[in-house]
Amino acid sequence: MRGLEGLQGDTELIVSELVSNAVRHSTGPIKVRPIQHQALTCEVSDNDAFPPRLRRARAAEENGRGLFLVSRLSSRWGYRLIPEGKAVWAEQKLP
Repeated sequence: MRGLEGLQGDTELIVSELVSNAVRHSTGPIKVRPIQHQALTCEVSDNDAFPPRLRRARAAEENGRGLFLVSRLSSRWGYRLIPEGKAVWAEQKLP
């Protein structure tokens, strides 16, 4: 996609965290969809209908930082329920 120079590192981490959560919390197929419009949106869908939960992990915890990282690296993020489960998305401003 054109015009996305400078977003590669953050985008890779965002997608990695969203896919990791989908793998951990769902049992079916996972879909990744990049959308470029006024921003770059990375959307990951899975068959788990439970909403994602942003939390702050304690220093000794090994898990629980994924959505915190997504929230820091994106201009906004959220989720929507879909017939198959849910789609979690993160939006980054274009350079």
